Amino acid sequence: MLYVIVLRTLVRTQNPNFIPSLLLLGATVVPLAFLTFAQARTGRWQVPASALVVAAFFGGVIGVVVAGTLEYDALRGLGALPMVFVALIEESAKMIVPVVLLFTLLARRGRRLPSDGLVIGVASGMGFAALETMGYGFTALLSSQGNIGAVQETLFVRGLTAPAGHTAWTGLTCGALWALVATPSGKKLLAFLATFVGAVAMHTAWDSFGGAVAFVVLAILSLGWLFLALHRYRAFAEHSAWAPREPLPA
Repeated sequence: MLYVIVLRTLVRTQNPNFIPSLLLLGATVVPLAFLTFAQARTGRWQVPASALVVAAFFGGVIGVVVAGTLEYDALRGLGALPMVFVALIEESAKMIVPVVLLFTLLARRGRRLPSDGLVIGVASGMGFAALETMGYGFTALLSSQGNIGAVQETLFVRGLTAPAGHTAWTGLTCGALWALVATPSGKKLLAFLATFVGAVAMHTAWDSFGGAVAFVVLAILSLGWLFLALHRYRAFAEHSAWAPREPLPA
């Protein structure tokens, strides 16, 4: 609703001052709604709001900066950058802040539920996706010489597909990492590595294949995998001694 109001106001007034608001809302509304959904589905208690804000903001900013820098350096060194390298760099960069939060939360509260990691990963992926979408929206604005229709199309497509992309992949990887820390074992280590490789593979396919059919198939696979993990981690939380009955204060 807010996005539509800003868009209508921009079109009516032709005031470019509304463009930053349009980019911000268009890039964040759907991912933020998905984060809220994931937060509500992770079990009887939830991640402190402060941790989610840190994961979304710093995870997005640091992830984008680190990924952009590494991709630029790799491109200069190799002359070409295969999509699998892009996926590997970005999936690793999005994990930086969640890993810091993992050890911070463990030191302060001893929290280590997989559902905790999943929702923090979703927040970090959301921040990364939102900033990336804003960048693509701004690029569309410049390349189209101020065509708001081109900006709107970019924001719509990327914003709508964000939950099936960065948010899902980072959420899955962080959930697997938290599961490994919660109950360390060789099986959990293999599960984490397999999840990370799977996220990189999904990311590579997403960037490589074109067409609506490919995106729909990948979206179903990503979201289906994420919802399955949500269900499994929620069951873990309900039977774990690490899950208090009431939400912990922020």
